[in-house]
Amino acid sequence: MALPSLDSSLQGIPKNVLAVSMETKYQCQQCHQVLRKPVQAQCGHRFCVHCFKLLTSSGPKPCEACQQEEIYEEPQSILNSNEAFPDNAAGREIASLPAKCFNGGCSWTGCIKEYEAQHEGKCEHEHVPCEACQVLILRSEKERHNERECEERTLNCKYCKVSFNFKQIKAHDEICQKFPMQCKDCGKKKIPREKFLDHSRSCAKSKTACPFSEVGCKAVIDNGKHSDHEQTNVVEHMRLILATSMVRLQRPEAPGLGEWQEDSGIGLYRAPEEGATASAATVGGGTAASGQTSGLDHKVTVLENIVCVLNREVERSSLTLEAFSRQHRLDQDKMENLSNKVRQLERTLTMRDLQLAETDQTLRELQFCTFDGVFVWKIADFSRRRQDAVAGRTPAMFSPAFYSSKYGYKMCLRLYLNGDGTGRGTHLSLFFVVMRGKCDALLKWPFSQKVTLMLLDQNNREHIIDAFRPDVSSTSFQRPISEMNIASGCPLFCPLAKLTGKSSYLRDDTIFIKAIVDLTGL
Repeated sequence: MALPSLDSSLQGIPKNVLAVSMETKYQCQQCHQVLRKPVQAQCGHRFCVHCFKLLTSSGPKPCEACQQEEIYEEPQSILNSNEAFPDNAAGREIASLPAKCFNGGCSWTGCIKEYEAQHEGKCEHEHVPCEACQVLILRSEKERHNERECEERTLNCKYCKVSFNFKQIKAHDEICQKFPMQCKDCGKKKIPREKFLDHSRSCAKSKTACPFSEVGCKAVIDNGKHSDHEQTNVVEHMRLILATSMVRLQRPEAPGLGEWQEDSGIGLYRAPEEGATASAATVGGGTAASGQTSGLDHKVTVLENIVCVLNREVERSSLTLEAFSRQHRLDQDKMENLSNKVRQLERTLTMRDLQLAETDQTLRELQFCTFDGVFVWKIADFSRRRQDAVAGRTPAMFSPAFYSSKYGYKMCLRLYLNGDGTGRGTHLSLFFVVMRGKCDALLKWPFSQKVTLMLLDQNNREHIIDAFRPDVSSTSFQRPISEMNIASGCPLFCPLAKLTGKSSYLRDDTIFIKAIVDLTGL
């Protein structure tokens, strides 16, 4: 018989969990602990299902317990996964054995079944290894250890959000580009390291060397005063530049045969032979004067070349500036075009919103619309709407429109939940309104049809009814010239007292109002 698959990857239950002495029949022959999910081999010995699978994973094996007991018999004493079966009887006996927690400081007690289901692997007093640093810690302190004490824990930099090992925290702070720094000159704090160099250059209280320090200016100026320094020392800076240029031009090179070399401000000719005659020296003196003149000419030529180079740089800069200006104008035009498009799209979107609102209103009207002169108006959330009316937020409400026929009169109802006029605070006031319709030119005016208004009893016993015939001389019933005429009806339609308590007119916070227009003569 093949061993069924059992969901267990644990060895036996520790013996010191038992609150009583352990009997031999409850002991696994492999791990020598209390049997966990016991299985019985063909020879009769019991094993934890995990231990048995481990023993037979590489094939059938002899039973060591049988060999120790000297009752070894083949094939009964061969452990084979196909010849073992779950020992449910032993499992039930073990599950009912009394148990206690062996972790110091824990007072849990129960049975083996409860220990496996409720306490094993969950005891707050159990020492477990930290997954990162392998240090043994109490389970109850595992979270605190992982967050505050573990040497191998991973942290996220609170400035740049990069993850790193706890041991690298100091090294990371030294290179973190978001790490806050303080300028010692102006005292500003929380400057990210990546922006600190820019701040140092622009800080008004930081001092830096004059840009002309390379040509000899020794001034150290506040960052905010460089322009003032350069404007007030233009002549001095030009003098330093000229002196530096002259020094570079006068720097001696290794003299060649028969060449002139400056020596202590006196032009001397170095003859090819050391023992030259005096007459030759005299002739050389005349030649030296002409050599000095040619040297000055050479210096002037060099300076002219420098000026030409500078002029070309200025011209190139001017062309670049002009190109940037032209591109800026193009960008400005493009931005203006895009702004116009955005405004046009916003106008289009507004028009679409208006159309959608009109369509939505039309759909709502069609949803409740009738064309036979009879209209039932359901008003839910009565309590809230009445409170709004009492507070003056919404004193009146209009019903959806209804019609006497498809091409007939357009009408609606107007309701004051806290009354209007003589009925304010004591009655519901209900009014009839004639609205402007699309076919008014084809209808008979003034409107003269009888109108019946009703507050329906939801028990269908006693409706509150009021009816009237229009006063044809009233403007309320003439052909409408605006969206709707002045409402006309019953300010004392229904006492509010009838809508309190267990009223049959008010159920589930809802009332129903019905209007009937007499179509006789139309």
